[in-house]
Amino acid sequence: MNPLLDIILPHKYNSKELSFLLLLLRVIIGFLFLKHGLEKWNNFELLQNTFPDPWGISSRSSLILAIFAELICSIGFILGFLFRLATLPMITTMGVAYFMVHSNDPFATKELAFIYLVLFLILLITGPGKYSIDYLMGKALDSGRNKHSRIRKPIA
Repeated sequence: MNPLLDIILPHKYNSKELSFLLLLLRVIIGFLFLKHGLEKWNNFELLQNTFPDPWGISSRSSLILAIFAELICSIGFILGFLFRLATLPMITTMGVAYFMVHSNDPFATKELAFIYLVLFLILLITGPGKYSIDYLMGKALDSGRNKHSRIRKPIA
């Protein structure tokens, strides 16, 4: 399989227990993060003019990006669908929250952003595990490639 696809769609995990723990982490952390996105979505009208704008792109645009990371990407994170790509906006959002938006706040205020950031970074490295759409897609792509690239042994 292509090395880039191996990173994006990992399909080799040795332990079912590890994969089950990764699934459990994805579901628990993903739903908790999704809850933040739903709160922002439901309060969009109230937040769009007051949401922090650390990059100077407008409060509304910053809010839309946060909702994308927290709502849409959380769904991919939970399902293990394009997991590593979905995790990147989530990491970015928590990095911005921790290092920019709450940079001068006491640690207790920014602690949750830090915890999410660390968990997302660790899960980015480990990947989604066997119980994910990425694993199934990677395995199917690898299997399909092997069927078409079999080398015939010469007749002796």
